[in-house]
Amino acid sequence: MNHNSLFTVLIVEDEPELAALHRDFIEQNFQLRVVGIAGTIEQARTLLNLHQPHLVLLDNYLPDGQGVELIASPWLKSLDCSVIFITAASDMQTCSQAMRNGAFDYIIKPVSFHRLRSSLERFMHLVKTLRHVKVVDQSALDRLYNLPTINTPSSPSTKGIEPTTLGKVQRIFTDGADISWSVEQVVEKVGISKTTCRRYLEYCVEMGFISIEMQYGNIGHPRRLYRKKAAV
Repeated sequence: MNHNSLFTVLIVEDEPELAALHRDFIEQNFQLRVVGIAGTIEQARTLLNLHQPHLVLLDNYLPDGQGVELIASPWLKSLDCSVIFITAASDMQTCSQAMRNGAFDYIIKPVSFHRLRSSLERFMHLVKTLRHVKVVDQSALDRLYNLPTINTPSSPSTKGIEPTTLGKVQRIFTDGADISWSVEQVVEKVGISKTTCRRYLEYCVEMGFISIEMQYGNIGHPRRLYRKKAAV
């Protein structure tokens, strides 16, 4: 596939493993190319100037400031890129500030990959339509800019998921159904890398086998724990 024909994405996230997980998910499931990962606002500004991406996945809590302030800057607006704003803050003030300053979408951590998929599908639909439609009537324009969340059921991607390893991961949660497991604990038991482990855990979340629990410590850096979903 010609990379020049793909829409480009910049990920701004200071947790390297989470950023890598988002990158893999985006590139495996969409006609999108991740052109860079920034861990600070300063790095984000440099990479935004360099690549001028179509889309930014922007975390709010960064070491040198808050992403919501970057959204508000006239400089970012001049680059003509969309922003999917991701944050652990669930307060309405942050949410409304992000939306008021033009965020395309707003996702609360921990990020559901079903929710991220829906947001990216909406973005792809919007930009493709804008590229090909020259004249629209009012009803078409209203539909375009008031897109509902796409609820088309979709199975989680099995790319990079090996059945034997998946079975080992799932067995941990079946045997320890009352335990909330950290990534590190699963890594130790299965003997795989953290990045690989996160991929399998997110796959299990998407398929509804386990759920995510958040353990809050320092602001902006909650710890993800995983637990077997109770049978309904």
